[in-house]
Amino acid sequence: MKRLLVVCVLVASLAVPASAAAPWYPHIRKARSYAKTRHAGSISFQVKTAQGAWGYRVKHTQPSASVLKAMLLVAYLRKSNVRHRALTSNEKSVLTPMIRRSSNSAANTAIGWVGSGGLYRLAHAAHMKHFSFAYPIWGNSRINAQDQAGYFYEIDKLMPKRHRRYGMYLLKHVVKSQRWGIGKVHLPKGWKLYFKGGWGSGTGHIDSQVALLTHGKTRVSVAVLTLDDGSHAYGKETLRGIFKRLLRGLHP
Repeated sequence: MKRLLVVCVLVASLAVPASAAAPWYPHIRKARSYAKTRHAGSISFQVKTAQGAWGYRVKHTQPSASVLKAMLLVAYLRKSNVRHRALTSNEKSVLTPMIRRSSNSAANTAIGWVGSGGLYRLAHAAHMKHFSFAYPIWGNSRINAQDQAGYFYEIDKLMPKRHRRYGMYLLKHVVKSQRWGIGKVHLPKGWKLYFKGGWGSGTGHIDSQVALLTHGKTRVSVAVLTLDDGSHAYGKETLRGIFKRLLRGLHP
């Protein structure tokens, strides 16, 4: 009888669907411990999943650098005279290099199209609390990890359906030379990565990345922002180290 009970319990445990597995949680403590070993720069980060949000210095604001370009993209696609029609070749010739190779000249053009109003409307739609646009030096716009993680968690949903595939394609296909930081972290099979980075012209003053990872209907957004790293190489290694620790053991 006892042997039969053990068999029944084993069968029942095997019958539990995969969806009932314990949810994944980010390794915040390990990432925070690592951050404290980095002797240059300030670091902040946030992770958001369906279970909640966790982070470190999440409300600390700093310059956006080219992370702002992910906002410019969506703000333009949401414009009332753009959202329901096909994009022209001229529009794509600006938006594509702005995201895939982080063209500053393209961003200057996009800012002329979107204006501060378009960016603030997007910030409101994305429930950002601390975003502030700076002009003419748009790289000095203020962002924080909390706002950016929340934004990327919903970034595809903030895009009009007509342009969603195009917009997400750009964020998925950042050029190889800019796939550092999270781009160097091994992700388990089945996960897709969409991200945008900002790095202050490679001076080490700013090195930040914001990302959305998806696996079917499961999604995880992560924002890691750093400032005053001393060198771009040091900043890139900090990003890789933080992302690697936060995402350890990632599963749907």
